[in-house]
Amino acid sequence: MGWKRFVAGVGAGVAVTVLAKNQLEKRQEQLSPEKALKLVKQKSKSLGTVDGSWIHMITEDLEMDDLTFKVYRGGITCTDEHGQMSAYEFYVDAATGAVLQLKKHDD
Repeated sequence: MGWKRFVAGVGAGVAVTVLAKNQLEKRQEQLSPEKALKLVKQKSKSLGTVDGSWIHMITEDLEMDDLTFKVYRGGITCTDEHGQMSAYEFYVDAATGAVLQLKKHDD
């Protein structure tokens, strides 16, 4: 009778491990909002010095060219080499960190 309990325990352990691994992999498919914002700041260095930034913590769906992306939406404020401050809104792919859209706000 002891070996049946042992086999049942091992089976339950394997099942829990597989489920936990699947959940962890799903979580890792998406960047954290903080990581996505850091990537946008790095890719925006050509715009000037980043003075401020924000990002929504929840993903949204963005449709571009008949494709739908899970994205984070946010904004950055930059000062260029002439001291001119500009605000930008961006959409960054939550899976890859690619900046899909960066739009300058007109004053």
